[in-house]
Amino acid sequence: MGRKKIPVEREIRYRRVSHEFEPVFDAQSKVLILGTFPSVKSREQNFYYGHPQNRFWKVIARLTDSDVPQTIEEKKRVLLEHGIAVWDVIESCDIIGSSDSSIRNVVPADLNRILRRTDIRNIYANGGTAKKLYEKYSQKETGRAIAGLPSTSPANAAYTIERLMEYWSVIATDLCKT
Repeated sequence: MGRKKIPVEREIRYRRVSHEFEPVFDAQSKVLILGTFPSVKSREQNFYYGHPQNRFWKVIARLTDSDVPQTIEEKKRVLLEHGIAVWDVIESCDIIGSSDSSIRNVVPADLNRILRRTDIRNIYANGGTAKKLYEKYSQKETGRAIAGLPSTSPANAAYTIERLMEYWSVIATDLCKT
């Protein structure tokens, strides 16, 4: 009689990872959107929100009345033309894959690098974890509050694109202020 093979659980390991690409901003940036830390797909592509199921770029396109950008150059152009800066709260951390809930041993990004060079009106968090990490590691340093928005991650399946837009439209309103 043959024995059934019992699958061996794959050992889950933390990896120490550093943020390897620059924030997107210029002197005309008016709002700053912060994520937590780049996903595996984003790290592979060397740019923000690289997972094909992440709705970030669709949301940005709707906010700015633009086509959904495809290339890194198009993504940067849409952000900068509309006064949007993008970065992450974390410079480096230990993480399992792309799991925000696994993040530990955080070294925060120096957000004043952007805030000193721009006239950022408001800071927005792409998801609850980004908001919590900002409040824990960065808010005292920046002296600025952060507004939390629902995550555009595919893991946040409870939010359709339409429901995300109900919350994220505050950015479009903010950008229209003179």
